[in-house]
Amino acid sequence: MRPVQDLSSVREGSMSSRQNARLMALLIYPEFSPYSFWNYKEVCRLVGAKYPAAPLGLITLAALLPESWQMKLVDMNTTELRDSDIDEADLVFIGGMLPQQANFLRLIDRVHGRGKKVVAGGPDPTSQPEIYRRSDYLVLGEVEDSIASFLKDLESGVERGVYLPGETRPDMTRSPVPRFDLLDLKAYLMIGIQVTRGCPFNCEFCDIIELYGRVPRLKTPEQVVAELDALYTLRYRGLVDLVDDNFIGNKRQIKEVLRAVGEWSAARGYPFFFCTQASINIADDEELLDLMRDVDFRYVFIGIESADEEVLAFTKKSTNLRRAISEDLLELYQHGIVVNGGFIIGFDGETPASARSIRDTIDRGRICMAMIGLLYALPGTQLTRRLAREGRLFEKESRMGPGDDTAIDQTTSGLNFVTKRDRAEIYEDYKYVLNQVYAPKSYFDRSMRLCRVLNRKAKHKLSWPEKLRAARAFIRLVLKLGLKPVTAYYFWRNIILTLLLHPSSVEELANLMAMYIHFRKQTDNTLKTTASLSRTQPGVSRQASLAP
Repeated sequence: MRPVQDLSSVREGSMSSRQNARLMALLIYPEFSPYSFWNYKEVCRLVGAKYPAAPLGLITLAALLPESWQMKLVDMNTTELRDSDIDEADLVFIGGMLPQQANFLRLIDRVHGRGKKVVAGGPDPTSQPEIYRRSDYLVLGEVEDSIASFLKDLESGVERGVYLPGETRPDMTRSPVPRFDLLDLKAYLMIGIQVTRGCPFNCEFCDIIELYGRVPRLKTPEQVVAELDALYTLRYRGLVDLVDDNFIGNKRQIKEVLRAVGEWSAARGYPFFFCTQASINIADDEELLDLMRDVDFRYVFIGIESADEEVLAFTKKSTNLRRAISEDLLELYQHGIVVNGGFIIGFDGETPASARSIRDTIDRGRICMAMIGLLYALPGTQLTRRLAREGRLFEKESRMGPGDDTAIDQTTSGLNFVTKRDRAEIYEDYKYVLNQVYAPKSYFDRSMRLCRVLNRKAKHKLSWPEKLRAARAFIRLVLKLGLKPVTAYYFWRNIILTLLLHPSSVEELANLMAMYIHFRKQTDNTLKTTASLSRTQPGVSRQASLAP
């Protein structure tokens, strides 16, 4: 483990070892923009939740801090941060990702304004630590790797430091059970756990391989079961998100995990059902899909990116080449798994036909939940390095400063580089796909067609409290969609036909139609923002766009 860089000397006012033993730590998770693709609060409110997912990184950090410390977690997506929370703390930890950058930086200033020190970490500080240099301590990389040096120096009274990860990546089998007890479990639509880190593929635009490497590292089956058991003991029931960036990076080991989870779940009456992210080659392994169905996997996010083979090859998305995507997706649907597909517009090599190919892929593949974004050169990726070499990367390409309220995520902040194709043409293609995919008829037709082929045999059965919440959620859904002229016909048509022809899919149909509320709102916001960009940047020149 490489220790510190650029440390100041110890001052007389440093906390003593005795004070450290009873230190009060405040952990803060910055707010995401309400316009972010991932911020579907309106859907959460239907079921009585406040936010989709909990801050897994911070509660993992909490499990690595001394047991003698007192801790409080404030997720600003669900809870208001009060000045008194900061005042009561001895030390404030903040973690976050690129879309949280603006609020993260505001938080650092707010905490400093109350006279407290900040420990910053997470994916964005790790990728671009220079942006967070006004933090007192920067704990970078995977927290299991760099936290020990920080704690040692804190004990010694060191006032500032930058703590770098070691040359070898941490052993996941030593990762602790996260502090789920710090969460308000009822505030979230799902609770996350992590099984693996790393991905064996080499996609040019992806930062996962830069942050976590290309050799998948896994927790043991016993660890995964222990984390599920911790949630079970806290009486959480429902959706568990396996937040792995590629759940099937090591298929052999993940099958062992699934067998252990299956035995544990069966013995407890299947208290959870699951979702995750994976590569498209998941469709090739019947045994793996059977094991996932046996533990009640219901959703998988898959990065499809483009329907253009030349684009996929150029950007090194090799696993998606020479595949029949619609048939692959049907294989997952036959195992009861709904696919959330990721698509990107703005790659080098695209043509005017690329947007229509994406539209057709979404339609033929019955993909209801489609994340359609503009290409964004993330910090530290092969794409960013190539664009910099070519002189095409914009100045401050990955900075979302405190005053930038339009910089949210890749749906509105993409194309942070000089494109080879005319920018206005790319924006028009982007708007075309969004308008086509999220038109009411198109979305509701796809949701009904998907439910016709979905062969789900749900293991998790709703408890009476869950049934009551579901009933209330359906009433709210009727008010949102069933009584609105734009959606009422499609809503009731889908409900009636599915009840008659595919009654086992009615619950999923309702879930998919509920997601339309978010997708339509997100689409309208994105179209508005993109229209503004099209007007202000119709033909951005290389000279006007690049740093001097």
